[in-house]
Amino acid sequence: MSDPKIIIALDYADTQPALELVARLEPAMCRLKVGLELFTTARFQLIEQLMQRGFEIFLDLKFHDIPNTAAQACKAAAELGVWMVNVHALGGRQMMEAAREAMSLYTQPPKLIAVTVLTSMAQEDLADLGIVTTPAEMVLRLAKLARDSGLDGVVCSAREAALLRQHCGSEFCLVTPGIRLADAAADDQSRVMTPCAALGQGADYLVIGRPVTRAADPLQVLQSIIKQIGEVV
Repeated sequence: MSDPKIIIALDYADTQPALELVARLEPAMCRLKVGLELFTTARFQLIEQLMQRGFEIFLDLKFHDIPNTAAQACKAAAELGVWMVNVHALGGRQMMEAAREAMSLYTQPPKLIAVTVLTSMAQEDLADLGIVTTPAEMVLRLAKLARDSGLDGVVCSAREAALLRQHCGSEFCLVTPGIRLADAAADDQSRVMTPCAALGQGADYLVIGRPVTRAADPLQVLQSIIKQIGEVV
């Protein structure tokens, strides 16, 4: 599989369990996502270790700051050589354009995507923020803004993937967390979907965490998912 569709979320508190899981995986099977919790603990050293093992890394830190600061953070990620990095679309057009310009300095820059609406958020959560549109309407608005700012794609719920594919085109990259197996609990995600259904809706990459990382046999679960989506990809 030259372009693995599965991104395993290494949602661990420290390095050791993450490395124990990764030792059982192969770069051809999946990419890896390092988020805020693990990155804060392990920092750059873990990223380097994972890349030395041949894995491509999605650095999921959701940069959201003034344009120059966000751009400099993206440059630091590019210097690491990660495969993908993200900003938060709520940072606005100027911030996203500054981040895109920073990436243009590199011959092989990371994919630059934006977070739209977190998959843990439902209608009532948006209402608490004074946002009166539905999650789908807000996701579409932010996705279009990211596209127009020159970004490669967005993070979105698979439930909005078909809508974004329709409005943002076939080349716009859609990365979908909140992926759950048919018999798995939703945990703290509100807008979830199975792997095959997500790809069928137009998702490019599936972020999968607990269904794999908390499984008794993570490798077996990952192999099963790969087999399932082989009928769709």
